[in-house]
Amino acid sequence: MHKTNKIIITCAPTGSIHTPSMSPYLPVTAEQIAHAAVGAAEAGAAVLHLHARGENDGRPSPKADDFMRFLPRVKQACDAVINISTGGSATMSLDDRLEGAKAAQPELCSLNMGPLIFDFSGAGKRVEHWQHDWEADYVASSRGRIMYNDNAYIERIMLEVGREFGTRFEFECYDIGHLYTLAHFADLGLIEPPFLIQGVFGILGGIGPDPRNLSHMVTMADSLFGDDYIFSAFAAGRHQMDFGTQSVLLGGHARVGLEDSLFIAHGELAQSNAQQVMKLRTIVEALGREVASPAEARQMLGLKGGDNVAF
Repeated sequence: MHKTNKIIITCAPTGSIHTPSMSPYLPVTAEQIAHAAVGAAEAGAAVLHLHARGENDGRPSPKADDFMRFLPRVKQACDAVINISTGGSATMSLDDRLEGAKAAQPELCSLNMGPLIFDFSGAGKRVEHWQHDWEADYVASSRGRIMYNDNAYIERIMLEVGREFGTRFEFECYDIGHLYTLAHFADLGLIEPPFLIQGVFGILGGIGPDPRNLSHMVTMADSLFGDDYIFSAFAAGRHQMDFGTQSVLLGGHARVGLEDSLFIAHGELAQSNAQQVMKLRTIVEALGREVASPAEARQMLGLKGGDNVAF
């Protein structure tokens, strides 16, 4: 792993798992997403991992128009690296999931390194009243869906987004096998280091939120990639801050955001993404590390620069 005293904090403000009924603080309109993203950047997030939502009902959206309602606002208001999801949600086709990335041509995109069961149906148990008619079924039916990326899909994303636009990737690895898939594509020469590996823990269907799993993932990544990768991690739900802290202790970076957890402490909803970023920043600085600026993150990740995007 490439180690540094400068810690990249990524913030994922909205995602596609949580629904409007789960928290009044979840940003879903373009104005809310822009405000949340900029606030997270001002709090110390160097990278913003962004999904889009439908303007009327907060449904996850792959549409370029929905991304473009907030991307220019975020870029104008802060210098953070904008990272567009190619994962979208498990209800979207690959062409759907690529629409926003192809329109935006961003510096960075997320890329799931394989298929997995992505069951978040348990999140619906806390909801007493649903605001929109799509929410309850969307959450409950996640038990029967696969978040799908096979090797052909992965290659398409690498070529149609990476090669085409000079976009680099946040490789989301939900299990150890995903590291080997990443190594396969590195061997083919379709991607080049430094590889940003985002370890994802605590999704029902992926690797569990046991700190020993995080250590094991770093050990295996070291064996596969040596110094050619940068590691970051996050865990879903209540393990969010624990895993961010451990990742930093191991020499890596960390991600927070309402996409991953709606809470700031046990039983207490986070009132903003910036609140989570500030909590992680406090931990990072208490450990004697420094929070990386967007410019420092760009240098570490080998990005093309914010002037070379399409928004």
